[in-house]
Amino acid sequence: MPNSEYWADTYIEKSVTAEKAISQIRSGQRVFIGSGCGEPQALIHTLVEKTNSFSGLEIVRLLGRETASLTAIADRTKDTNLNIRSIYLGSTHPESIAKQQRFITPMNMSDVPMLFTTRKLPLNVALIQVSPPDDFGWMSLGISVDVTMAAARSADFVIAQVNPMMPRVMGQSFIHVNDVNLIVEQEEELLSVPPSVVSSPAAMAIGHHIAKLIEDGSTLQIGLDAASQATVQALSNKNDLGVHSQFLTDDIMHLYATGNINNKKKGLNEGKMVASMAIGSHNLYEFLNDNPAIDFHPSDYVNDPFIIARHNRMISMNVASTMDLTGQVSTAASTATRLAGVSGIPDFVRGAKRSRGGKSILMLFSTTETDKGLQSNIVSQLNDDVIVVPRGDVHYVISEYGAVNLFGKSIQERTIAMISIAHPDFRDQLFDEAKERGFIGSERSLGEASKAVYPVNLEEILCINDKKVLIRPAKPVDERRIQEHYYSLSKEDILTRFFCQKTIFGRTEMETRSHVDYVNDLTLVAVVGEFGFGTVVAIAESMKLKGSSIAEVAFSVSEAYQGKGLGSFFIKKLAAAARESGITGLTAYTFPSNKAMIALFKTLPYKVKTVYEDGDLVLSCCFNELAD
Repeated sequence: MPNSEYWADTYIEKSVTAEKAISQIRSGQRVFIGSGCGEPQALIHTLVEKTNSFSGLEIVRLLGRETASLTAIADRTKDTNLNIRSIYLGSTHPESIAKQQRFITPMNMSDVPMLFTTRKLPLNVALIQVSPPDDFGWMSLGISVDVTMAAARSADFVIAQVNPMMPRVMGQSFIHVNDVNLIVEQEEELLSVPPSVVSSPAAMAIGHHIAKLIEDGSTLQIGLDAASQATVQALSNKNDLGVHSQFLTDDIMHLYATGNINNKKKGLNEGKMVASMAIGSHNLYEFLNDNPAIDFHPSDYVNDPFIIARHNRMISMNVASTMDLTGQVSTAASTATRLAGVSGIPDFVRGAKRSRGGKSILMLFSTTETDKGLQSNIVSQLNDDVIVVPRGDVHYVISEYGAVNLFGKSIQERTIAMISIAHPDFRDQLFDEAKERGFIGSERSLGEASKAVYPVNLEEILCINDKKVLIRPAKPVDERRIQEHYYSLSKEDILTRFFCQKTIFGRTEMETRSHVDYVNDLTLVAVVGEFGFGTVVAIAESMKLKGSSIAEVAFSVSEAYQGKGLGSFFIKKLAAAARESGITGLTAYTFPSNKAMIALFKTLPYKVKTVYEDGDLVLSCCFNELAD
């Protein structure tokens, strides 16, 4: 149809019933169906009704919502009437997906449009859903631009379902009436996925950990299955956030409404929330309609790692279903959307890591409740599952038990890190399996850390020497950094701390300081630098003495941080933690000449006793004896 014809005339000429439109499809053709919640349901239902008149039809789609079961027809007719090609990259463990494995075409989302536009996978027909045309004949693909735009531009024959309920979304979402072959007017409710309102302690804990990693001015990608409560909690106190994400969801809409998101500091497409698909409630779809703050683009732009990397402080947040001790990641589509595994995750993981100040964050609930009981989502090794993110691409991993940074870490370091954020009930088993696989040395011990729950409430940030110093409990992953700290001390500081000129700080000894239970044994570290790569500049230890309710304390501070108040801060924090754990007092051994240690003890609000033993000075206090 020549483009010079007036579009309104051709619109009327092209308008037909759904039955008439579907009758134009021929056996043996390849038919694309619009994706996500933008599926043209009226056209799909009519296609399902007519399948007996087809043979050799191939349906190309993302792993869709299955409102009309094309897969059931394929099963019943043994793929004779139609075959399905589902673009999907994710776990096939969910039963409904496992039954469809033969249909799956694993691809990254960023590559799918090129598959169509280069005609490597020629499309004969595209079934799409659009908004009504504007005064100039432009119709919007609305909530589903992603790979649908490339399909519409590449297909030989385009059938558009015009739905007044489809929002008109700004950006590269428009297709002209002159560029479609047939039009079916059909008003119907768009597919929606209401946001989850269920809260859980695990999700809230994950949100708390995420909040500490995201800075003001970050640009966000939020995966479809990111726990709503974790996402909102993590971001509700942040400012000047931007969005560049495969999906827009209700959570993102709410954060925009509260002013947390304003897109002013993205560095690219500033002032705009950029996405390729929306999946959520009808309120979300109304929010998108004619909203100048929204730009939808195809997936080969939104998911392009090079485009992603151009944003300031790009943060990708996605949910893993299972991870192994080496860092390999499996993801699965949710039962609600069946779309999470249509994965842009690798694209965003790689793009975010290359962004200046960027971070890739994977959220992982430590366990799943099954018919057989509690099951660990951290396993020793993924063998019979789809690896969506290779271990070399993994950056930050967060469970309800803590956060770790796997980037640049050895297999042994990764193993210790992953076990530290696993559910305590499974840590010993994972540790034993890791030894069997050779992931960690046979001499290694998990010790008290096997059942320990990291006390995040003890974390605190100080500003010293114009640097942020994070005070926190030691973790099993700190073993090497603690070792490096001791090796960096001067001979005088080593003598003061260990009462001898110690020259070897062995791994076994370091384990006793990093693999603690946080109750009877507590080590606090002061860390400067990037999370996962910081340097330990001070250590405070509290060890409950056997057969006693008193804890012995010891301190060491790097030379550059001495005289900055770290010691008095440490001892007060150790005293408070000890009291909460049921310990009744503190004691310390030092040289009589160590005036700093004596003065440190006297900063406590308790009576301090001094006793000499074999030339050493023993300082002690009881929490029930206040100073005069």
